[in-house]
Amino acid sequence: MHVPDGFINAPTSAVTGVVAAGAIAVSLRGARRELDERTAPLAGLVAAFIFAVQMLNFPVAAGTSGHLLGGALAAILVGPYTGVLCVSVVLLMQGILFADGGLTALGVNITDMAIVTTVVAYALFRGLVKVLPRTRRSVTAASFVAALVSVPAAALAFTLLYWIGGTTDVAIGKVATAMIGVHVLIGIGEAVITALTVGAVIAVRPDLVYGARGLQQRLKLRVNGELVDAPGTSSPEPAPAPVAARSHRKVWITGLVASLVLAGFVSFYASANPDGLEKVAADKGIDEKAEEHAGADSPLADYGVESITNARISGGLAGVIGVGVTVVAGTAVFWSVRRRRSDDASPSNTETTV
Repeated sequence: MHVPDGFINAPTSAVTGVVAAGAIAVSLRGARRELDERTAPLAGLVAAFIFAVQMLNFPVAAGTSGHLLGGALAAILVGPYTGVLCVSVVLLMQGILFADGGLTALGVNITDMAIVTTVVAYALFRGLVKVLPRTRRSVTAASFVAALVSVPAAALAFTLLYWIGGTTDVAIGKVATAMIGVHVLIGIGEAVITALTVGAVIAVRPDLVYGARGLQQRLKLRVNGELVDAPGTSSPEPAPAPVAARSHRKVWITGLVASLVLAGFVSFYASANPDGLEKVAADKGIDEKAEEHAGADSPLADYGVESITNARISGGLAGVIGVGVTVVAGTAVFWSVRRRRSDDASPSNTETTV
């Protein structure tokens, strides 16, 4: 659903840019409360994983494909504020390095794909976990529903932005029907990916899932056919686990390897069909005034490495580079946010009264 330059006029793009900048500023402050010594190193990995999975377009209808947006997944794993930052980092890397999503439309894309998906998904997720039984399956089920709804919500948001500032004269009713219709189907794929990922992490390290905090004392795991309390969740304030048990290194390495394999190898087999927005834009004439990306001459444009003629090697290497750059950039951002929180909480910054 990456919006290219030229779909939305300059004034509307400028306003969404201001909205995106404000949301990022708020998220930087909010992420200080979400990130701790366990999740700060993993937030950059979440961004890299979203980048990798977004390369895996899956077929959803005749001649149409879809890909993960990632807002729901990021919000549930690392928190809504950090989730906005994760997806924003991905969009920034894609726009600058891979000419995916217009640079003048960056505010539109962050507003649509980072803010709307994250806010809608996490609000629905929190509502569901409050009424469902507090089990691993309930958290996974809530993740599925939240991700499913977040995609057509983003499609509706794009339709609204197009209604306000679209550069072509197309009936808004036709745009809405087409966009929401195809993105409901894409939402099913988003929901499956999100639920599988959240479920996998909860199965091994429920303490690393932000959306499961506050539920951990009643989360259950199946061991030898019996449901037992998840490690460290037997009381509202569990005692600290040994360092080895609390280490996130194995999870981080496993996630990074998975991201590299997905982007560097599996992506070659992704659907080549246009995604939902591209298909609707072509069918309805929304793309009549689309502009060439300012970075079209980038050596990594269109997810291929310039001068490498072998498509498999070119695409795979571009994917690996993208994962590497995203995990480095994301980790730098989140460690900086985490360090700022530590600095704010340091004794030298705390006033005392006598």
